[in-house]
This record gives sequence, structure tokens and C-alpha cells, in this order.
Amino acid sequence: MRHRFYLLAALTLAAPLAGQAQKTKVKVKPATTASPSANAESAIKEADIKRDLFALAGDHFRGREGGTLDELKASVWLADQIRATGMLPAGDDGTYFQWFNLQRTRLSKSSTLRIGTHEIKLDQDGSVTAPTNASINAPLVYVGTGSAAEVAKVDIKGKAVAVQISGAPTDGISYRRYVFGKFSGQASELMKAGAVAVVYISDARAQAVYDHWSHVFERGRYSLPGAASTRVVNTPPVFWLPTSAASWVQQPGQQLVADLKVESFQYPSVNIVAKQPGTDAQLKKEYVLFSTHQDHDGVRAPIAGDSIYNGADDNATGCAALLAIMRAFKEKPARRSALFVYQGSEERGLIGSTYFSAHPTVPQSSIVAVLNAEMMGRNAPDSAALLGSTPPHMNSSDLVKTALAANQAGPKFKLDTEWDKPTHPEGWYFRSDHLPYARLGIPAIMYTSLLHVDYHTPRDEPQRIDYHKLLHMTQWMYLTGWAVANRTAPPAREPGFKLER
Repeated sequence: MRHRFYLLAALTLAAPLAGQAQKTKVKVKPATTASPSANAESAIKEADIKRDLFALAGDHFRGREGGTLDELKASVWLADQIRATGMLPAGDDGTYFQWFNLQRTRLSKSSTLRIGTHEIKLDQDGSVTAPTNASINAPLVYVGTGSAAEVAKVDIKGKAVAVQISGAPTDGISYRRYVFGKFSGQASELMKAGAVAVVYISDARAQAVYDHWSHVFERGRYSLPGAASTRVVNTPPVFWLPTSAASWVQQPGQQLVADLKVESFQYPSVNIVAKQPGTDAQLKKEYVLFSTHQDHDGVRAPIAGDSIYNGADDNATGCAALLAIMRAFKEKPARRSALFVYQGSEERGLIGSTYFSAHPTVPQSSIVAVLNAEMMGRNAPDSAALLGSTPPHMNSSDLVKTALAANQAGPKFKLDTEWDKPTHPEGWYFRSDHLPYARLGIPAIMYTSLLHVDYHTPRDEPQRIDYHKLLHMTQWMYLTGWAVANRTAPPAREPGFKLER
């Protein structure tokens, strides 16, 4: 543990001073008419939120990729800001930090692929959609779009199969998910029919998805050590090539030769944990947990010349919001204690929240509610969403009523409920840090302003955030937490709660 503290001390020297962040003087009008004595909402200021967000989502932290030094540098900076609010450390060994290891399983750089006379540099000229060990020397056959009729015309047993991505979803599925679905669904059917590898070629529409998302496969898979998702299963590989390959991959008589090797290793990530003790002798033993994540995508394939994915909305908005809420709880503590958790490596698959929910630094039974901040600063200024507010995702109608009342008393957002439905193609409820707590039965909701065109691109920059909206989202979250922290009974849990997956 000691060497990690030395590392963090060194990283602190590299972090920008809060005073160097962009400062904007904004006259803030409280979003509610509640009297100052009722709460400390007036301590939440738009100028503070904007300053903190510009600092965290600037190029200095290089996109805060989970499991990298950049995430650790950003975490040190956040811990310094948390200390300045007066919050007490609530991590391991009297610190603000809770360490955990990531298990990363990826394709080795020594892996090779050749189709006919074309040497394909993996992660540059094409991608492998899942890490797998494979040694293949097989004829390549082209089956058009891979329809049942086209496949029936070709003997694919023992062969590599090339498939053209085409068509469009007809049931509301986003095009990205439609493409990714082919890599598991259609490819699996071809393998069952005897294919030893599947090669997908992008059409014009799929090329846009390739340009934006193919780099994610270079990272491989992540999990906590020992999880099933990092076990290497030696299955036939699925390759994804750009549109430029279409002119030659269809040529008959070509051989596919691949030598794929998988490697797996561990490195550290971190949660940041702080608390404000409550004022009631009994209720201070219980916690309202304010949740967010500090990581994003790091440095990746450039788009329009920018390779740093700064994640201003995803999720520097949540990070700045929690700092503002801390200042309010410091100014006026509630009866219950407030617990603040920045969960590392969320983008790796909710890994920090999965770890903390299973190994909390306070008794798990003492957490009465989880309020999660995820992307709160974009889209229409008068709209937002509260995920976990409709069945089957609602595990506490009591908590939801409190949140809805806080919205009506404060910003009065028009709430989009479509994204909370199990039929929504994005499955947004299952993609943020409230989920591990909800699976444990802890009342949990998520505050969000939903996805937008800059999601997971270098264009998610601080100057694109609607700071007045973010102020109101922060106030809404605070007012909910304040109400929960001061009521005598904890939010009731929904009987028979069960998620659809």
C-alpha cells in the first residue's frame, strides 16, 4: 500500500492547481424557494461547478482512462478538492482511496492476420472483436450479407467466411448495437454451421460505426480478478474490416492465415471515498450514498485531429456535481451521514462500483439509498431523466417519490421515461454505477440528461456543457439526498424487486 501513496504524492505535483482552472463569475439564483435555514442549497454555485469541470475535463488529464496513470492523477486532484470541502476521508486506512485491481485480457501485439496477399495490422487495418487464441489456415469464402439463402449456396464447413454488413434495424435498435449484434448473433450461427472464422466488411453506413467504435476492441476485456468475463475461451475469431477491404476480400481462391494469442494481466484502479457525519446520534450510523465515476476513455483514435476523449459530460459533470453537494453538506450537515463515492473504471464495465458495493468501507446494511450522477449537462435545458423510476427498474417507489417531489420543488424538469423502459434499445439503466447497488436491493436511482451526438468522442468538451442546466441537475440531486438524509425512516424497498436481466 505504501508505494501507492508515494505514487499518488508524485502525481499530485503534476495536477493543476484549482486556481488555474477557468473561472467564470456567475450570479446564481436558487432553483427553489426553500428558506436558507431548511438546507444549504445556496452553497451550490454554478461558478464552482464550471471551474471544477474545466479543470477535470481539460487535456491535462488526457481523458482519465480507467486503470492508467491519467485516472490516478485525476483521482489525486479530486481528493485534493474533496479535502478542501472539509469532507472526511472514508476510504481504506484513513485515506480517501480504496484500491482494487483490474484484470485485463487482450489480444497480444504479436498476433497476425493475412488474407490472400494482404497483411492486416490488427487494431490499425482491422479489429478482432473479442480476444481469443486461434491458429487458422483456411480458405476464405464470401457469402454476401450472410442470409440463410446465401449461406445455403456455399459449403462453409472448415472455412473462413466473409460477410458484408448491410441493412438496417427495423425494431428501434440503434445502428451501432445492430452492427455489434452481428458479431455475436449472426457470427455464432455461422460458427455452428462449421465456419472457423468470420470476417465482416463494413458498408458505407457501418464504416461510420467502425471509425467511431472499432478502437474499443483493442482494449480487450476488463473485470475484477477471477471474474468469468476475463476467462479465455478458444472460439473461432470474428474480424471486422473497413470499407476499403470490400474491393479485394470478395475475390475467390484466397486463404486466411491467422495466429492470435491472448495475454492477461492486472493493474490498479481506485475509488475515492469521503463522508460528512450526520447530526443525529442514531441516524448518523446510516448513509445516503452520492455516486459518480471519474474515468473516461483516455487517448484513442483521433477524430477531426483530436485524440483526447475528455469526457466533460461523461462524467466530469457528475464529479463536479458531487463536489458542489459536498460543500452544501459541509455548510449544513443532515441527520444521516452523507457518503460520497467516485467509482473508478466505470467505463471498463462498472468495475469500481462493483467492487465498492461488495466491499464498502461502511457496513453495507447502513447504506439506505444511492443517488447516482451520470452525464448531467447536455440536451434540452428543460429535460432530464430519472432512471430506476419505473418498473421493473424501480426498487424503491418511496425513494422515487422523494426525487420527483424534489424535482417539482426545484428545477421542474420534464422527465423522459422512455430510456428507463426495458424495451429501450440502449439499455441505459444497465450502464452506470447505480446498478451493482440495485442488484443488492439497495434503493438506487440515476440522474442523467441522456446521450448525445458527442458521446464517447473527443467532442465531449467542457465548453459544450450547459452549466445552468448542470446547476439545476445538481440542486435536484442534492435536494433529494437532503430529504432522504433528514427523514426518520429510510426509503422503503420494493417487495419482489427483480430486474429483467
